[in-house]
Amino acid sequence: MGESVVLDPVDLRILRVLQNDARTTYREIAAEVGVAPSTCLDRVARLRRSGVILGHQLRLDPAKLGRGLEALLLVQVRPHRRELIGPFVERIRALPESRALFHLTGPDDYLVHVAVADPADLQRLVLDEFTSRREVARVETRLIFQQWECGPLLPPLPEASRPAQAQDPLSAD
Repeated sequence: MGESVVLDPVDLRILRVLQNDARTTYREIAAEVGVAPSTCLDRVARLRRSGVILGHQLRLDPAKLGRGLEALLLVQVRPHRRELIGPFVERIRALPESRALFHLTGPDDYLVHVAVADPADLQRLVLDEFTSRREVARVETRLIFQQWECGPLLPPLPEASRPAQAQDPLSAD
């Protein structure tokens, strides 16, 4: 795990603006967070150098690209050995249907987010690219009905600054 970087309130406001829209200009960011454009440029450059900002991504609508069905595949690999894992990971990452790949703990070894055209395309993907591999012992499929983006990723608040836990009105006492 990488070490965390100390961020001040200005850094955090810059990160919030960029996570909401990475195309925001330095001039616009500077005006929003209350610093000079040159200061904003320097801070963003420092955030990149320190590895806090990893890059910028373009988000696409899978349905508009003909991949309107998304699923999560829980994959168990047996035997779970390093010499099998590397080629498996590289193959799955190279598939055009793959959106994200996670190595897990627990009974499943991998979680793969895929986007396909339709149920027949999903069946083809599971049979031809997953269960046909000798190291794949099991695949479970979960369809994604809907997904939501969540708020910007910021470091945890210091213990003293954390709000008290709110009671969930739907939870049972």
